[in-house]
Amino acid sequence: MTIGQRVSSRSDIFPKLINMQRALNARNFAVFRVSGSGLPNKRKLVCEMENWGVSAAEHCGAFLQAYGDRLLNHIELSLLPMIWKSRGHTETRLSIKVSGMTVLLDGQQLSFEGIAFPVRLGALGNGYVAFAGSAMDLSNDLVIDQHVRSCHVMMDLLAMDERRSIPAESLSEREVACLQLAGDGQISEEIAERLGLSVHTVNAYLGSATIKLDAVNRIQAIAKAIRLGFIH
Repeated sequence: MTIGQRVSSRSDIFPKLINMQRALNARNFAVFRVSGSGLPNKRKLVCEMENWGVSAAEHCGAFLQAYGDRLLNHIELSLLPMIWKSRGHTETRLSIKVSGMTVLLDGQQLSFEGIAFPVRLGALGNGYVAFAGSAMDLSNDLVIDQHVRSCHVMMDLLAMDERRSIPAESLSEREVACLQLAGDGQISEEIAERLGLSVHTVNAYLGSATIKLDAVNRIQAIAKAIRLGFIH
């Protein structure tokens, strides 16, 4: 599955994360999202996906206890990836190879080193895609590439959440057709001629689609329909 391909479940995202893990020579991954956005004293990081297995609770808990507050503050100010050293190591290959591209977290509180890519998509889309290991191998180009891929992972999760909030088959074929043509840049008169409808009917379809997608206007409805996979 490639970047940009629509996913329908978390099982579609898992292989993407495994491929990223291999590229970074990491042992594990974890995806964290910020909950309680807009309430500074209520915000926290929640683990959405991971492959720590039976040790998930222990590792996620240790990671968030060590760096959770720092990560929450960082994402409000910067999109530079954050790296950390493993316990007992005074130096790390990570900081040497990607100097200037990352921020080094203070302290050596964990038994593994790693990197956390911040992603800001607004509200429920904010969070981190993190990778952990003992002999990770990074370069500037790799960090940039994996950061882009992390953004797509978070976009996939956000899109799935939005799809779940919309009733199945909520958009009719006519509504989808009108949105698709509007997304292609056609105005209502052109859409009406193309579909053999009146302009009033086209506008009604676009209006009802906008309401169903919980969008504020036609432009946002088109953008949301693309993100949810109704149109392309």
